[in-house]
Amino acid sequence: MIHIGQLIRHELQRQGRTVAWLTRKLNCSRSNVYKIFEKPTLDTAILLQISKLMGVDFFRYYTNELSKGEPDEDSGNL
Repeated sequence: MIHIGQLIRHELQRQGRTVAWLTRKLNCSRSNVYKIFEKPTLDTAILLQISKLMGVDFFRYYTNELSKGEPDEDSGNL
């Protein structure tokens, strides 16, 4: 299961950036950034904004998840 908030936090640390940096870039409070880290899912507009700011395609985690298994053609489920 993908936990996008944890992935964002990990990437922020990997890049050596701070929560204060992300707070300024997103124009939000520190508490909102910490809430993002706790969320297993995010709105796509926010995820796109964070992806652009950090130079990372966070959507690839979902694409990779899709490619792991083929959809069940009978039920229409993944």
